Amino acid sequence: MRSRLGLALVALVSFTGLDAARAADLDARVALPVSRTSGTMRVDGVLDDDGWKGATPIDTWYESNPGDNLPAKVGNVGYVVYDERFFYVGLVFEDPAPGSIRAPFADRDNVSSATDYGGVILDTRNDGKTAVQFLANPRGIQYDAISDDSTDKEDNAPDFFWDSAAQLTKTGWTLEIRIPFSSLRYAKADPKTWGIMLYRNYPRDFRYRFSTNRIPHGSPCFVCTSNKIEGLTGLPSGGHLVLAPYVNGRQSAVPEGDLGTPLDNGPLDGDVGLDVKWTPLADTAIDGTVNPDFSQVESDVALIGANERFALFYPEKRPFFLEGLDLFSTPIQALYTRTITSPRFGLRGTGRVGSSSFTALVAQDRGGGSVILPGPNESSLADQESRSLVAVSRVRHDLGTSFVSVLASDREESGGNAYNRVAGPDFQWRPNDIDRITGQFLMSWSRTPQRPDLADEWDGRSLHGHALDVYWLRNTKTYDLAAEYRDFGDGFRADNGFVPQVGYRQTYVEPGYTFWPKQGLVRRLRTYLILDREVDRDGDLLTRIVSPGFGLDARWNSFARVRWAFSRVRAGDAKQTLPRSQLIFTVQTSPASFLTDVAIEGTVGREVDFENVREGRGGDLKVGGSVRPTDHLELRVDTGRRWLNVDVPGRAAPRLFTARVERLKATYTFTARSFLRVIAQHVDTTRDPSLYTDVVARREGSVDVSALFAYKLNWQTVLFAGYGDNRARDDDERWQRGGREFFVKLSYAFQR
Repeated sequence: MRSRLGLALVALVSFTGLDAARAADLDARVALPVSRTSGTMRVDGVLDDDGWKGATPIDTWYESNPGDNLPAKVGNVGYVVYDERFFYVGLVFEDPAPGSIRAPFADRDNVSSATDYGGVILDTRNDGKTAVQFLANPRGIQYDAISDDSTDKEDNAPDFFWDSAAQLTKTGWTLEIRIPFSSLRYAKADPKTWGIMLYRNYPRDFRYRFSTNRIPHGSPCFVCTSNKIEGLTGLPSGGHLVLAPYVNGRQSAVPEGDLGTPLDNGPLDGDVGLDVKWTPLADTAIDGTVNPDFSQVESDVALIGANERFALFYPEKRPFFLEGLDLFSTPIQALYTRTITSPRFGLRGTGRVGSSSFTALVAQDRGGGSVILPGPNESSLADQESRSLVAVSRVRHDLGTSFVSVLASDREESGGNAYNRVAGPDFQWRPNDIDRITGQFLMSWSRTPQRPDLADEWDGRSLHGHALDVYWLRNTKTYDLAAEYRDFGDGFRADNGFVPQVGYRQTYVEPGYTFWPKQGLVRRLRTYLILDREVDRDGDLLTRIVSPGFGLDARWNSFARVRWAFSRVRAGDAKQTLPRSQLIFTVQTSPASFLTDVAIEGTVGREVDFENVREGRGGDLKVGGSVRPTDHLELRVDTGRRWLNVDVPGRAAPRLFTARVERLKATYTFTARSFLRVIAQHVDTTRDPSLYTDVVARREGSVDVSALFAYKLNWQTVLFAGYGDNRARDDDERWQRGGREFFVKLSYAFQR
């Protein structure tokens, strides 16, 4: 394996030709005009204030989707100015059919690609790697996110203080954006140069993407294509402070005894806490929290766990952990802040010195969650019953478009009896505009708790191990190639991360070729082949996959990805592998303003019963979509169904289990600041106990209903009032009340 990886790297160094057309596009980046204004500015969506007078119009825009940097098919004009406190962007978007503008009311960040929106994307550190998106739709509904070229991810979990207002007009719509410099992180140098992209999403027969910069088809990066603005002077040097105290009250009721007994109303509980953010320098933020409250976070969508080998991943949504979130993202997910289940307090610093970025976090976790116990072919969970002190940090040093980095993580159980420590470097090297090599090497040292009652390996033993990930991506307009090698020791643990599999080596290769039709229903068609092989530390096969497929972008804002996977997979402890062949598919479309984000995805075919080690046939199907009867009301439906019929001698493929999830979310948005949301979620699993080697329940299920009213002046000044109700099946399979809760929360952000 190692020799093959070395040959691949040699081949990479000898094969670094540059796509000439794309290089020309990147070299064509120009500086956009920006001017300092002394006029008054009112953010109302109408660009008639004195502050806009004299601003230079930016009217050269490109269509980068579906076209390849063609002139924009509709008119777009932008203006950029600033004063001593704020950065302003004004946008005028023409539309030949204003009645077709998709402009629903929604909660913050609920702005999908199926709707009209526009705004600005700022690379204030001018590193060509990360940028903050400030986007809004024609109702002024805000969407902010972090774009990270080093991981190809866009994360809308972080929120920022900024203002926006929009107006629908007879010829299209207009948008004004005001961003406080205190919401941005930038270097001390004066004058400053930033990366900037003015952007518009225009979904009609296709999803059109317009911007002031060229974004070549097949580009390996997004932020790196930005234009520049130069000459920003006299910006604030820091000193911004935000204090956001909260108070909440709640009353919970739980069964007096076993499920089915009457509910016992608990006392009315109250709680207080505080979030603090201080920016002593314009490029440094210090966050603190005491007794944080996360009641405003929407409940996770239930995931089906039946016949799953590894732990399921849920994204982070809690505000305290989201400053500089891109610095927690590495090839090996050694940092996953949801492992800090119930922090009593937390302190975090994030900043940049010269070409180096850093983040460091310390928190006390009261426990109550779960710890992943990984293995080569499956993982399990153990209850986290003890308190612990958590410390994580990462420092990244930029070298042009490349970087090197070091990560450290520590979790110490209260009392000092158990710990998990992880450390190691990672890097990303971009030798040219089409190649990217990313790698990470980590070592871990652990002592497990003295709790064999919770997990067999928790007997105080010492563990240590390594983890290696090297990934190469070559991306051009027509062809691409991805190759990855992973090597994890048996004793590697990352209790502050999400690493559900250890004790294996993996080799992955995926070549692809893309066609770009200029006419017709399809505007992008990519064909590819996946070759994937995993072995354990003894070299015995875990998984082998050969999977040809294709993906396409088409009319009605649609996307499809279909492949057939022929594989062998290990099941059980006897190191035997079983065949599995599946059709794997994803189809998404948004055909109209009243019907958006419709998605069907799943797998069907020959499957493996991992719990009982035998072959079978089954499927996993998910269907979802949003219906908007009016611009204020959204009904979101998500359903999932997984089933498995097994091969049993003398029986005609009996059904082992059927697992279902149904979720309905109804949201009525009164204004950009207030909404009422109701969620109903049903989870149900039916099994045939006679087909299992272990004792299992014949049927399990739950029904959860919640209602929430929210009023938001901004993302931290909020009023929430809610109700939750839970029902579950008892041993006799009858629905019984499992609990209920009323709560109210008030939080206010004081800024100075």
